[in-house]
Amino acid sequence: MYNLFVAVLAYLIGSVSFAVIVSASMGLDDPRSYGSGNPGATNVLRSGNKKAAILTLIGDAFKGWLAVWLVVQFGPRFGLGDTAVALAAIAVFLGHLYPVFFRFQGGKGVATAAGLLLAVNPVLGLATLATWLIVAFFTRYSSLAALAAAVFAPLFDVFLFGPHVIALAILAMSVLLFWRHRANISKLLAGKESRIGDKKKAPVAGE
Repeated sequence: MYNLFVAVLAYLIGSVSFAVIVSASMGLDDPRSYGSGNPGATNVLRSGNKKAAILTLIGDAFKGWLAVWLVVQFGPRFGLGDTAVALAAIAVFLGHLYPVFFRFQGGKGVATAAGLLLAVNPVLGLATLATWLIVAFFTRYSSLAALAAAVFAPLFDVFLFGPHVIALAILAMSVLLFWRHRANISKLLAGKESRIGDKKKAPVAGE
């Protein structure tokens, strides 16, 4: 029963789309109406408003962190362990991808994944974040950086802690992240992928 409550609560937390909320509160266009059409920090940055992009990034990361931290912090007193943590992680991630409050049209989950990994273990989160930053810095492709981080996150987790149920949740999130980036993968292979900082344009179907 507690595990079900954890999953539902985490999903609802993940369903809060900071890209849409921040953009609306700052009088900006809905991020689903330009660029990739993705309600995430990278697309919000295409509006030219760096403050909005930073706030979106922080908000999306925070909700991922919060959902897992609550279970890590208070779960043991209710007999909740790694299984509940894994459920919270995958549920908040799914909430961001398919938010019930926004017609199930969500982002790709990179910032939310970073936040929840920091809550699982700061070392794991920082190692994965460093992977994203290094690839993004040298290539300026947010999608490529996300894919690299998705590959290394489960490897870092198994290396640090060995095989366990949370590693399975992280692996599942990595698979979902690749699925959500399938259009970006095609564009990367074709040399047509947008780089970090590119200005906004009308949304391209399937991008």
